[in-house]
Amino acid sequence: MLSSSRLAVCGSIASLALAGCAFTPVTTEDGPAPMTSLPRIVAHRGGTGDAPENTLEAIRQSIAHHADTMWLTVQMSQDGVPVLYRPVDLSALTDTKGLVSTFTAAQLARVNAGWNFRRGDAYPYRDHPVGIPTLREALQVIPAAMPIILDMKALPAAPQAQAVARVLDEENAWSRVSIYSTDADYQQSFAGYPQAKLFESRDATRGRLVRVLLNQGCVDAPAEHTMTAFELHRAMAVVETFTLGEGRSDVKATLWTPSTVACFRQRPDVRIVAIAVNNADDYRTAACLGIDAVLVDSPSQMAAVRDGISMPLQCAAANAAATR
Repeated sequence: MLSSSRLAVCGSIASLALAGCAFTPVTTEDGPAPMTSLPRIVAHRGGTGDAPENTLEAIRQSIAHHADTMWLTVQMSQDGVPVLYRPVDLSALTDTKGLVSTFTAAQLARVNAGWNFRRGDAYPYRDHPVGIPTLREALQVIPAAMPIILDMKALPAAPQAQAVARVLDEENAWSRVSIYSTDADYQQSFAGYPQAKLFESRDATRGRLVRVLLNQGCVDAPAEHTMTAFELHRAMAVVETFTLGEGRSDVKATLWTPSTVACFRQRPDVRIVAIAVNNADDYRTAACLGIDAVLVDSPSQMAAVRDGISMPLQCAAANAAATR
């Protein structure tokens, strides 16, 4: 008699939707059965490994490289326009210094967001500048059928959530957008918009992962239809508190394992995005774990990895590696 875990059959790779498909590897008496579907490719900051991050150039390249979903980072300009940029200061990536919030959207459009983008020894965008786009411009470039994840940056959260909501209303884009942030204030700010699709807070995801990994059990599986995201591997610190101080150990932890995924899959339609999956081994591991989607820096490289995998994928070795 063969025993098996749950398996949701969701069609071909091309038809999988981040908002709809989740699966867990089948287990037989001989170990994990072959996987027949692969994680969707999410273009991190539009594809930061292939072109200047969060630019229309990166977005266009990721679409051409067959990314499945777009992940974009949002801040707000001085004149209240949601724009795409990640670091605190413009000098990190551009030819300009200062905070995004001190420039208008029109001024940011003239900043060269590709100034520090390097390919080998060359800086190809210094002679071919690309500006910082608005969220509205990005929505108009991205195909209507492509899901988008907005990573909300900068505080306070409330006015930025309001500005983003206004754009999503005007562009009729709520149905294809999900909201992520490392700051729980954004979950609270977007809670007032019933059409908003929110990832659960990073604190909630992290806490559940760590409890399972420390053998405390799956005591708080996420509710059905929850969207979650966390790194596949993450440098973390274990802190032990003493009466007169503390002890600290730095570790590189693998957060998504068969046991943590099983905890998150306790209820229906829980979706998992593994962050920072940037090599073939990690992609195969994510596939064998039944991860729904992987956040990658280079959609061109990861699409080649995906396309080079022979199906069905044998998962015994990958699952064993994930538990080591």
